[in-house]
Amino acid sequence: MPGFDLNKLHSNRKQEHLKLSLNQESNNEHVVSGFEDYYFVHNALPEISLEEIDTRITLFNKELNLPLMISPMVGGIREAEKINKDLAKVAATAKIAMGVGSQRIAINDNSLNSTFKVRDIAPDIVLFANLGAVQLNYGFGVKECHKAVEMIGADALFLHLNPLQEALQVEGNYNFKNLLGKIKNICGKLDKPVFVREVGFGISAEVALKLKTAGVSGIDVGGSGGTSWLEIEKARLEKSNLKEAAQFFKNWGIPTAQSLLMVKESCPDIFIIASGGIRTGIDVAKAIALGADMVGIALPMLKYIKVSQEACLNYLKEIETGLRIAMFCIGAANIRQLKNNLNLKKY
Repeated sequence: MPGFDLNKLHSNRKQEHLKLSLNQESNNEHVVSGFEDYYFVHNALPEISLEEIDTRITLFNKELNLPLMISPMVGGIREAEKINKDLAKVAATAKIAMGVGSQRIAINDNSLNSTFKVRDIAPDIVLFANLGAVQLNYGFGVKECHKAVEMIGADALFLHLNPLQEALQVEGNYNFKNLLGKIKNICGKLDKPVFVREVGFGISAEVALKLKTAGVSGIDVGGSGGTSWLEIEKARLEKSNLKEAAQFFKNWGIPTAQSLLMVKESCPDIFIIASGGIRTGIDVAKAIALGADMVGIALPMLKYIKVSQEACLNYLKEIETGLRIAMFCIGAANIRQLKNNLNLKKY
């Protein structure tokens, strides 16, 4: 973009994203996650003890106390440095996974690396690096993907897909042509697992199968029902034809539960993360029962961490308690039994 300081532009955008995310009480009131369409059949005779419930999983040979990830959110601005370090401390204490926000800006400006680095705080957590897949059409390749992973000592890399979000940005990157082959190239050459995630509009069965065939190790469905990047980007727009058109996309996207089922059906053996509107322990239980291996939570974690680490840990304890009780009341002693439980029904 001639005449523009791209790093300043990206930094301002990240600051606006953070402010809008925190200040909107409900920015996705028109779209639901789909989990409300399901209920567990209560088991009055579970034949297990609540104390026996085991919520642990293993990922990348690391044990997690919960099948839970703090989803990618922030980075690249000074305020994000404290947020990411505080979230990493929470992840380490709770023994859960974490992803960082898009590292594109730090790839272009090494002085911003510290806003993403958390290994000194949390040396043992499962940690995901993160870049926009579309950047593979704008000069990024294996070198930049490796740099993102190396920058934070990540266990794996997220390549995120966000065509609608980019389309709603005046400064967006719109060229999504021939990305699949480039994703395949990264999967074949990067020395870490590559996962692909949507940012809030879901992944279909067809796209999931293409990604699996390309060599992707896992998929985060990133369905609709959580933070609405439509509303956030719309709020950033000046009055224009683009802003007027954006309002008609308020119901756009695949609800998280439906996206999860689509991906599970087309790729039954791939590692699946369900994110988008996960808010309670029962949501976590439903997602696992529908086929997810892990879930991701973003906005609630961001809001609680702005209060304190203790508030964030208390929220996670609430999630864990709800998950354990749900598992107890359907007779699932561990995550494997929850995932294969037939007591989840559709209304």
